[in-house]
Amino acid sequence: MNRPNVLLICVEHWSGRRIGALGHPMLTPTLDQLIANGVAYTNAYATTPSCIPARRELMTGTFSRTHGDRVFNETLPMPSTPTMAQTFRDAGYQAYAVGKLHVYPQRDRIGFDDALIDEEGRHHLGLTKDDYEMSVSEHGYAGQEFGHGMGSNDYCARPWHLPEYLHHTNWTVREMSKFIVRRDTERPAFWYMSFSAPHPPLVPPADYLEMYRHIEIDEPFMGEWAQDVSKIPYALRQRRQGIGSYSDTEIRIARQALYAMSTHVDHQIRLIIGLLREEGLLDNTIIMFTSDHGDMVGNHGQFAKDMFYEDSAKIPMILVPHTERNDIGHGRKDDRLAAHADVFPTLLDLCSIPKPPTIEGHSLIGDLCRDILYGEHWEDIHASRMIREKQYKLIYYPIGNQSQLFDLNNDPNEMRNLANDPAYNDIHARLTNHLITKLYGTDLEWLDDNKLVGLEENKYTPVEPPDRKLGGQRGLRFR
Repeated sequence: MNRPNVLLICVEHWSGRRIGALGHPMLTPTLDQLIANGVAYTNAYATTPSCIPARRELMTGTFSRTHGDRVFNETLPMPSTPTMAQTFRDAGYQAYAVGKLHVYPQRDRIGFDDALIDEEGRHHLGLTKDDYEMSVSEHGYAGQEFGHGMGSNDYCARPWHLPEYLHHTNWTVREMSKFIVRRDTERPAFWYMSFSAPHPPLVPPADYLEMYRHIEIDEPFMGEWAQDVSKIPYALRQRRQGIGSYSDTEIRIARQALYAMSTHVDHQIRLIIGLLREEGLLDNTIIMFTSDHGDMVGNHGQFAKDMFYEDSAKIPMILVPHTERNDIGHGRKDDRLAAHADVFPTLLDLCSIPKPPTIEGHSLIGDLCRDILYGEHWEDIHASRMIREKQYKLIYYPIGNQSQLFDLNNDPNEMRNLANDPAYNDIHARLTNHLITKLYGTDLEWLDDNKLVGLEENKYTPVEPPDRKLGGQRGLRFR
């Protein structure tokens, strides 16, 4: 068999818990079948759970301290370390991407031979029109991508307003299909298919929204620690989309819409798998599926990402090897701690390509396990840090020096904070000591004599203006 091809699929705002085969009510028949033919890493995390830093980690195999972003820096160029695409190209692969790259400058191909991009209307960063927008224009709907009136960072929802074939999910699959058909048949390929769904705007095709009107939707849950808004961590109180942002009806519709967009993606992936089969490539293609981060969608009263609760930080990670690798197994669930940084070395291992020395992640081929996983996001009043062990998770908020400790084996929904329970003092102290060893930069201000003391809440004056941008709403475009 020739060197295997690689299809890396990335989605947006998709929690690792929202897969049918892992016990969630969301319909994911394609992902379920991928798991049946491979392995699901059920404790995979975004160590910096928002779009830009997560994708930098995925593409470089390095964590935020190395790749340089733990604050969602929109104008930070990629680091000089080798990217996944360039490494595959250096090994003789052709490398093509379709969808969301979320890099700066926006036309940086980060090592790909070519990239057709959908940047979700980020014209403020200098891009006049991305490839998806050009496609919509060519079909006679110029400037109408956001005519649905839904914002990019809020949780209102409605059906998609244009013909379904113009949905960005369908466009991503259609353009990736063209790259596959037009491949150089004498060389292996690395394909990166990156969906912007189910990131808001929540605009699934009408048929998918209708489907979820007839399926019972799980209701949001609220931990004991989140019941009293005045006592939740200060960083959570400062979030615009926190407790009380939406009515029960709005939350139910938002969850239906997010699930509908996810199932739409799942179904569209089937077209790529079908094409690979018809082109005689499926058996010799490695498929990996992941997301940049999850979405709370109302759990604990929170929405979106950038937090270390399970529905925000846990990501799906599914690996289907090519058929000659019968040592990986199928229908298997692997509960070791994993991260975006592990994808790069794992795929290189499967393709027998040497790993660049800059990679900090671990290959998931074999039995190597890490004891802890560290996560970090923000450096301001929203800052939080995470230490994840096999059973326990510590989330730390420096404002108010507040910790949360969860026993995920017995409390997977993080309903009970054990940080102040004397029975868990030793565990709390152990994880806190791990956390202290990971701090750097401005985080060192949280220490006094190597003890974690945090910052006083009154150090900052909260500013909470109305959201006049309507969650980043885009308008009609006439140029």
